[in-house]
Amino acid sequence: MGKKRIVKKGSNDSLKSGSQKKLSRKKLDSGILYVQATFNNTKLLLTDLKGNAVCAASSGGLGFKGAKKGTPFAASKAAEELAEKAEKLGLKEVDVIVKGVGSGRESSIRGFISKGILIKSIKDRTPVPHNGPKPPKPRRV
Repeated sequence: MGKKRIVKKGSNDSLKSGSQKKLSRKKLDSGILYVQATFNNTKLLLTDLKGNAVCAASSGGLGFKGAKKGTPFAASKAAEELAEKAEKLGLKEVDVIVKGVGSGRESSIRGFISKGILIKSIKDRTPVPHNGPKPPKPRRV
């Protein structure tokens, strides 16, 4: 029917998932937190100082669906989950770079602070068009 599973006794490594194994190996004390807040979702990415991604979280990844993904509550919950992962790494302080105009901008930073991680600086890198594409013509009814 299918392949038979072989269980090895004496090793409990199978209980840990792959991401937890990676988290326990790396140790960093400072990093960069990227917050991308759109109208529909809020994504958080934690990197080391070189810019290599360490761990990530989003409000959609937590199980929020539809319009609830873009709420400040969902953003703060995603930030709290990412902060718990960061605590396991030994993270003490972060620089925050915010992108986007969604409602989860500030609440995600507050959720990260609530877990006791120091924030050194906050930068806003929201892209602003310098009079980009031509707007559509008005509708004729």
